[in-house]
Amino acid sequence: MPSWLEGRGFAITFGVLFGIVLLRAQATYWAGRGAMTGARHTRLGRRLDGPRMTRAVAALNRWGLPVVTVSFLTVGFQTMVNAAAGLTRMRWGRYTAAMLPGCAAWSAIYATAGFAALTAWMRLHGAWKWAAFGAVLLVVAGGVAIAWHVRYVRRKRLIQGDAIGAISPDAPAVPD
Repeated sequence: MPSWLEGRGFAITFGVLFGIVLLRAQATYWAGRGAMTGARHTRLGRRLDGPRMTRAVAALNRWGLPVVTVSFLTVGFQTMVNAAAGLTRMRWGRYTAAMLPGCAAWSAIYATAGFAALTAWMRLHGAWKWAAFGAVLLVVAGGVAIAWHVRYVRRKRLIQGDAIGAISPDAPAVPD
């Protein structure tokens, strides 16, 4: 924890950290939006307004809000999500509504145990540091494997469903 916050009450520490993360997230969002606005004045601009980008923006606006909130529980990923929200021109009101609970969670974590956990991690030496790194790596690899498996199973079911629908006896007969 920064030395100027040590010894302060939870409410003050939470409030200061909330203000810091709120400003940082908004600055990253607006930097992404500004970069997209500048890119629209280049040859790349035609592609940015194409049907693929329009669909991507619609999907992010529809499904991206939980990703914005949860990203604040990660280290590093939150900056990419905030910038991507700006790059895809996610509506500011929706972005901010999703960002506020994330900011609150981040502030609560760092106002209580977050800095202590970070300090403990930095003080690990030798084999313990590598053991902790390996444990984190295993958790991440497990999450990726589960996500891949779920996606694979869904795709397989979708393909099988399409194949079953194609040979369904209820399908109308095709004229010769």
